[in-house]
Amino acid sequence: IAIPCLCGSAPCLLCRCCPSGNNSTVTRLIYAFFMLLGVGIACIMLMPGMEEHLKKIPGFCHVNCDVLVGYKAVYRVCFGMAMFFLLFSLIMVKVKSSQDPRASVHNGFWFFKFAAATAITVGAFFIPEGPFTTVWFYIGMAGAFCFILIQLVLLIDFAHSWNESWVEKMDEGNSRCWYAALLSATTINYALSLISLVLFYVYYTHSDGCTENKVFISINMLLCVGASVLSVLPKIQESQPRSGLLQSSIVTLYTMYLTWSAMTNEPDRRCNPSLLGIIGLNSTTPAGQDRVVQWWDAQGIVGLILFLMCVLYSSIRNSSNSQVNKLTLTSDESALIEDGPAPENFEEGDGTNRAIDNEKDGVTYSYSFFHFMLFLASLYIMMTLTNWYSPDANYQTMTSKWPSVWVKITSSWICISLYVWTLVAPLVLTNRDFD
Repeated sequence: IAIPCLCGSAPCLLCRCCPSGNNSTVTRLIYAFFMLLGVGIACIMLMPGMEEHLKKIPGFCHVNCDVLVGYKAVYRVCFGMAMFFLLFSLIMVKVKSSQDPRASVHNGFWFFKFAAATAITVGAFFIPEGPFTTVWFYIGMAGAFCFILIQLVLLIDFAHSWNESWVEKMDEGNSRCWYAALLSATTINYALSLISLVLFYVYYTHSDGCTENKVFISINMLLCVGASVLSVLPKIQESQPRSGLLQSSIVTLYTMYLTWSAMTNEPDRRCNPSLLGIIGLNSTTPAGQDRVVQWWDAQGIVGLILFLMCVLYSSIRNSSNSQVNKLTLTSDESALIEDGPAPENFEEGDGTNRAIDNEKDGVTYSYSFFHFMLFLASLYIMMTLTNWYSPDANYQTMTSKWPSVWVKITSSWICISLYVWTLVAPLVLTNRDFD
């Protein structure tokens, strides 16, 4: 039974203890699992002492295991994942419903897709060193920049959904309790942002230097204050009653994260202290030497958590009004249908839980863009696990470079700009319906 299921569609992979669900959701979760499996392998390759363990395997390392560990292994594992998702993104262009033959490939044949992803990843390790690492670094930086912007869309959608849910509960009853919860969440977000701001000025600036950090922190602080004030102006509230300080507080906190992430990539170590140095512990890296690339740095851990939240949220988000579906479904792709509950006449047969094909009339999300988003996510995770460090001329070590700093700080400015545009768009484009 297992082999036909692995070659079949998503519903066959649901176990008896799993709840029934929609085919579109199950499929996205399985692709998310593919992605998480690749992330786990990349993390293992970054663990210290991994090269010595591989050398103990007879015949495993014919010449050396250098390419199988460290940032080089991360680059190749993520290259395999990225190419797999990019290939499917191209194959799934203009799929309009599950009746399309390509939809069965998207929703099934999991064994063959797993084998294909494995083959592409293994083949990546045979790519000659040459300029591959440097070129792939800049491609990864551009793709990660785009995924950061997608993170903002997912974050705003989550904030709006959170706000709408609690406001509806306020209207239904026990308004004081839900108002207090809403106020508390907003206050906590702003408090964390304020604490972060103070810590930035204390640890990432000096009276006689670190001018760039001072500018970054000050500009982003003013932009966040301006966006928060704008969100509660009477005209904005009149055109968009859903806008409020909860969304602004989440965007502010995310902007503080991007600011901190940018400063942790500064080449000047005096303006970029390690987390161990901040909390009073001695750094294990001698002065004047490059830091060791490892995914468990504070920046890598936070970035990994955000990545997991965004990928899983985009996989399970079902509302037809969500920004996720507006982002992943173009107007000429298909009719957007509600990813609703199971039909009452669904045949359960032997009682095994199944996924319902809810896309016969139209897809609930763009297959092509979903895979393209995972392609960008693969590049983002590659940059996160290597701390956005750039390989040196000899491809032996990784160093912090200013391009990574500017990519992150620019993305923070674009994030705030996009959020502000969502507030003022109804006032500017009066002939469009934004409901």
